[in-house]
Amino acid sequence: MTTTTTVRPVDEPILRTPTLADVEARLQVPADRILLHPTPGTATVDDVVAIRNRERRICELVDGVLVEKTMGFRESVFACVLIQILKNYVDQHRSGLIAGPDGMMTLAPGLVRIPDVSFVSRDQFPSGRPGNEPVPRLIPNLAVEILSPGNSPAEMDQKLRDYFAAGSQLVWYLDPSDRTVRVYRSPENFIVLDESGTLDGEEVLPGFRLPISEWFSRAERPFD
Repeated sequence: MTTTTTVRPVDEPILRTPTLADVEARLQVPADRILLHPTPGTATVDDVVAIRNRERRICELVDGVLVEKTMGFRESVFACVLIQILKNYVDQHRSGLIAGPDGMMTLAPGLVRIPDVSFVSRDQFPSGRPGNEPVPRLIPNLAVEILSPGNSPAEMDQKLRDYFAAGSQLVWYLDPSDRTVRVYRSPENFIVLDESGTLDGEEVLPGFRLPISEWFSRAERPFD
């Protein structure tokens, strides 16, 4: 009886099945936000839509992985205040649309991001109106993120790079904990404003200005 043994070449790598810890380390998000179905690495935009419809869970899609987007009450209030202020400006100038923290967008094939607040200019809607796609191929001219304790610096750095790689012109990161806003014009070009500063829409929203103290006041002391 002859036995055949297959010998692996010395320089052939040993393939290792990735673990949840591997995915967590790569994406830099907590494990409790990483969905295991579909199997990480195999998810698609269709899965983003399916889980929203089936479980009412809002997920981003990164490298074939569904990552649940979460927002606390405080962060949601800050987002809603800004949405109201921006929408008043945009409606007056008829310059585009404002989306909230469930406004899913395909930034690139296989990449879905959901800014907490976003402005999309009207020139991205050739027909003059938004389509019916649940996750349209759009680029937020302005993307705004309200930072929460569950966001790691590495996760937010990658989001920032994704926005600008897709074509975003301006990104604001509000940090309620230290009461500052980081204004990015590129991943490397940014300024930090405290409550004495004023947000400027620059070329994205010409003429738009919002004192940061007003944003905090309307979110934290709405009944004054």
